[in-house]
Amino acid sequence: MGKLQTLTLGRMASITSAVARRPGTAERRRPHGTTPRQWTVRVVLPLALALWLASLRHVELGGMRDYGLLQVLPVLFWVAPVLLAVGFCLALTDRRTRNGWLAGYVLGLIAVIHATPTLLYPTLRYSWAWKHVAVVDAVIRHDGEVPNAQKLDIYNQWPGFFDLNALFLQATGLDSALGYAAWTPPVFNAVLLAPLLLLFRAVTRDRRLVWGGAWIYYSCSWVGQDYFAPQAFAFLLFVTVIALTMGQLPNSTLYDTDSGGLVGRWRAGRFALIVLLEAVIVSSHPLTPLMLISALVALSLPRRNRRVVLPVLAGAVVLAAAWGATVARPYLSENLNDFLGALLRPDTNVTSGLAALGSAAPGHVVVSWVDRGLSAGVFLLAAVAFLVRPWVRRTGLPLLVLAPLPTLVANSYGGEMIFRAYLFALPAAALLISALLFQWGRRPRLRMLVAYPLLLALLAGLFFGYYGKEAANHFTEGEVAAGQFVAATAPPGSTVVSLTSAVPGLYLRYDTNPRVQLDEQEIDDRRRLVEDPVKGLEPFLRRTTAERPAYIILSRAQAAELYLRGVLPADTVRRTDTALSKTWGYVPVYRDKDAVVYRYQHDRSGGSR
Repeated sequence: MGKLQTLTLGRMASITSAVARRPGTAERRRPHGTTPRQWTVRVVLPLALALWLASLRHVELGGMRDYGLLQVLPVLFWVAPVLLAVGFCLALTDRRTRNGWLAGYVLGLIAVIHATPTLLYPTLRYSWAWKHVAVVDAVIRHDGEVPNAQKLDIYNQWPGFFDLNALFLQATGLDSALGYAAWTPPVFNAVLLAPLLLLFRAVTRDRRLVWGGAWIYYSCSWVGQDYFAPQAFAFLLFVTVIALTMGQLPNSTLYDTDSGGLVGRWRAGRFALIVLLEAVIVSSHPLTPLMLISALVALSLPRRNRRVVLPVLAGAVVLAAAWGATVARPYLSENLNDFLGALLRPDTNVTSGLAALGSAAPGHVVVSWVDRGLSAGVFLLAAVAFLVRPWVRRTGLPLLVLAPLPTLVANSYGGEMIFRAYLFALPAAALLISALLFQWGRRPRLRMLVAYPLLLALLAGLFFGYYGKEAANHFTEGEVAAGQFVAATAPPGSTVVSLTSAVPGLYLRYDTNPRVQLDEQEIDDRRRLVEDPVKGLEPFLRRTTAERPAYIILSRAQAAELYLRGVLPADTVRRTDTALSKTWGYVPVYRDKDAVVYRYQHDRSGGSR
């Protein structure tokens, strides 16, 4: 009896010892103990954010050139993302680190990347964001559809984003979306984190892979489609729809708990939510519904997924077809030949662009190659993960990575289709890379030491792509004042002329004042402008009168964009300013060190003054 009791106690002691060694048990046995690693994780995050904010106090934005913000941010700024990466890796390798700290590091990375321009710039960043603010203002002025929209009539046919913002402004009493548009990039990326985590948790419950995938996504999302725009809004909804659909698949880790174990069936509420999101996507952006349909078609290829995916796919197809046959029919009919031509020449969709009359800046060429290298690296790492992590082949991740590629044959989308395809493939690719880097058994610290340099390399590529073009994306207060001056003083019907789109406020009255953007004209027209700026402008100013003059805006950001891209020679802004200042009939009505506005008009006798 005594021997039996001794044996029993020995076995109980062995079991107790084994339980104590299980992952996640130590923190329960020592609730008040804090290891040095945990202290480091808790100290590094606030320290990195404090250094980041301190580094922004004295930044000379006027020094931006080939590499944008990269060449004006102080060394102290770059310490912050390096520390964040160190702290995140330490947190990821410690099972006792709570999810709140992992979330803090990812949100800290978002803040450093996306809030920096907002905090540094005195005005709204990026000309297209200004354009979309102008569209919202016009929708409010006209209480809906904007007449005389010309090229911007596409926004009348996909108005969801603009109508929602107009409704928000009217409900809150705000004057314009300009008051909050500058904060769209950091807020958008922070909100996007929720559907990204939902998508990743539908594939794996390993929190290292989930949070690692989130970190990698934000480390590689260089395309910059996160500003105040319908595509950013639609992309957020796209990721949400895919996450909800993935969570309903039979092999989803969320399936048993969230769908009640109903194989191939949708709860009415969840399916209604998905249809609503699809309707908003279809009404807000022309490209995202195609990406959504392509992704759903890919997910429906495995037979086991079809009972879940096909209803969602049918909803997207029906809504997109109905919208295209009704509201968007004018635009689709007008551009049908271009769509068919693009299908017959898919190579032009990848390489399309304007012929350049100047040379791109050396630094801009470097930035472009880094962008392409980062994109290729992401797809390469995802492919390696597919080969060395067999379990990912049973998920929908590889299908989602490949799903955007067929859209490359559909349309060039202004030469940006290849970058959009990368963006829509990135969420799935990020989780594949996370599985490659962060799925380990033994020696996690050693494996993290190997992964850490790669994480820094991805971040470096991100900063090149995201900050490298900021010389043309940033606007001074003088440039903003020039655009607002034209919008406030130009009579209805006045022609507004610019060399590029890099003019804040260029579209503030697009429904009453037609615009001419010279870098988008035919090659012969641009050659004439380069040879003689005055003669090059004449064909676009013939319809001006005393009542309907023309305004020519020249500015620092336009000169920076021409220098970077080389569509026109880098000195075109300076040469045009010099030529107009010496030509009778062109009157400077606004001048600042960063912008000048000329007014030109024909008198009633047919001359000019």
